[in-house]
Amino acid sequence: VEAPLDYVFSQLSDPVHLGRWTLGSMDYQPSGVAGVHVGTSLFDGTKSMVEIRPYPELWMIDYLVGSVETRIPRVSIRLVAGQDWGLAERSCIAAMTTWRAGFMTDERWARTRTTHELEVLLFKEQIETAWKAGS
Repeated sequence: VEAPLDYVFSQLSDPVHLGRWTLGSMDYQPSGVAGVHVGTSLFDGTKSMVEIRPYPELWMIDYLVGSVETRIPRVSIRLVAGQDWGLAERSCIAAMTTWRAGFMTDERWARTRTTHELEVLLFKEQIETAWKAGS
């Protein structure tokens, strides 16, 4: 991602920004439970609850998905400074990890994988565009 590590981390930790690129849970709104947001799936209109747990000391973010009562870590993003990998100083690498829940059919898992590939492209482009506009 061609933007500074700390900027990318802040964007990926922010539910307002998150709700612009997560196709399975768009337009996050506070749920009434501290730290938990609810979004709407573009696929079937269902609601999902997401808790964002940023770990700035690790440059990692866990996204816990489920209900108000129970959420499990389903997605994590880890960032590393681009310069550590021979890339531009004001860039970073974002790696997304997604876990397959036991209840997911092969069809649902294929949709999740495809969706997440697109979501990475979306957040990359949105963050780079915002950074260039503001810098």
